[in-house]
Amino acid sequence: MVFTIINSIVVMGYLIGVCYLVYKGRGRTRTPLHQIRPDSGVMALSHGAIPLGATAVIGFGGGGAFFGFSLLWLCFLCVIVGVFSAFVLCGKRARRMGMALNAHTLPEWLGERYQSRFIMGFAALLIFAVIPIYAAAILIGVARLIEVALHIPYVVALLAFSAFVAVYLILGRGSGVRYIDAWHGVFMVVIMAVFCYWTYWLLGGVVPAHQALAEIAPVVPERWAALGHQGWTEGLRAGSPFWWIVCSSIMYGVGIGALVQPQLVTRFLTASSDRELNRSVLVAGIFSLVMVGVPLIVGPLTNVIFMQQFDQIAIAVAKGNMDKIIPLYVMTVMPWWFGALFLVGVLAAATVALRSQFYSGASSFGQDFYGKIMSFRSEGQIFTTQVGMVLTIIATVLWGIVLPAGSIMFATAFFFGVCASSFLPPYLLGLYWKGVTRTGATASMLGGAGMSFIWMLFFHYQESAALGVCEVLFDQVNVVAGSQPTSWQWQLQYVDPIVIALPTSFALCIWVSRKTRKMSRDHLNRCFKYITK
Repeated sequence: MVFTIINSIVVMGYLIGVCYLVYKGRGRTRTPLHQIRPDSGVMALSHGAIPLGATAVIGFGGGGAFFGFSLLWLCFLCVIVGVFSAFVLCGKRARRMGMALNAHTLPEWLGERYQSRFIMGFAALLIFAVIPIYAAAILIGVARLIEVALHIPYVVALLAFSAFVAVYLILGRGSGVRYIDAWHGVFMVVIMAVFCYWTYWLLGGVVPAHQALAEIAPVVPERWAALGHQGWTEGLRAGSPFWWIVCSSIMYGVGIGALVQPQLVTRFLTASSDRELNRSVLVAGIFSLVMVGVPLIVGPLTNVIFMQQFDQIAIAVAKGNMDKIIPLYVMTVMPWWFGALFLVGVLAAATVALRSQFYSGASSFGQDFYGKIMSFRSEGQIFTTQVGMVLTIIATVLWGIVLPAGSIMFATAFFFGVCASSFLPPYLLGLYWKGVTRTGATASMLGGAGMSFIWMLFFHYQESAALGVCEVLFDQVNVVAGSQPTSWQWQLQYVDPIVIALPTSFALCIWVSRKTRKMSRDHLNRCFKYITK
């Protein structure tokens, strides 16, 4: 009871302090795009918090407790692909091309690059439609932590934090938000460092901790072993359902999808110089390494501590909900003072991340679709952007309520996968290859998105079971569910849509571009005006 009161006081102090600071610094902003124009340090810290944020700490930490150290490859991909490739290979070229085209968002960049209102409108509506699912994953992580820390119902926690973020969005403008973002980033790095150190200290050091984790491999449930789980320190059995889930959905989907996140591309396009991007690489890499790596290390180790203290593995303590493993570990095992700081840290990471997601959804709806496609004037754009913000928040809250337990990691993989399958080929090839045509880019986006949703409806077990379309049409959960168990056809239901959709999207972009009319030389010269090599 005492700790609950202390946590409540700390949370209220944090919320009041943040609202005060953003209100004091709100004077220099006119549109949502101005609110996310960063300097190099803030961009780097925000990049670490925004792509994953509370999703990594709560969702992937719980996933690590379930699947083990196999998920550490995701950390490698997030740093190499999500930071190095995104900033070095794409960031500077995207910024220069965006400057030549006067584009400030991903839909606007795609539309101007290929001179297509359809491409711009399709990209804007797709982002507006799917970004609430990823925002809901972030919101769920915070709500689960508040539920455990303050002993309040999950839905109440979700609605309360949503209301706070809405107030933060109303008050937060200009330099105040940038100062808060920078503070959030630094604070989270410190919290994660203490989190990792204290966990190893509880287990007697790095080597004893990993030895103890290896020794509890025999307690892996038989059902998990049949699906490919060989222990938390061993790799998953190649070709097994768990192996496909981790490799295709989480590592491949999230790792590759990090390259073309709409909010990250917007930050590239609104950066003032290449120097800012260069300065951001090291800080963003370290920050992403800490934010993703620490939860993926601590997550599996929680099984040892829970076995020592409760004689149960982590998922059993959390009653089957992966999203509650890290909150329960922090609030029952870690020192009381760390629980309060951790709570504030996750609130900070989630606030930064949700702000970016909501702005992306709002600008896609209000500025890119209605403003550019429907040709609204500036006054109309402001109103439609505000409407887009409200709709994005409402959709996020609804998804947060209806998504099943343990869905943070998979909702994140869904959003990253759809973005990669739909936008990565025309975005990446458009930066380097002048031969991409309007028709090729259109075919790529439609083919990638279409194949993703077809695979979800009729093959991938999670979405097909939830949506029920295949059940109605074919009287089975998906079209391969009736195949011989362990056959390659049966295993297709565990293959993430991105494995099929992304190669399809790339193939369509290249093949159709080679068969259709090229873009005009004048337009290409304009696009590559500031790109010298």
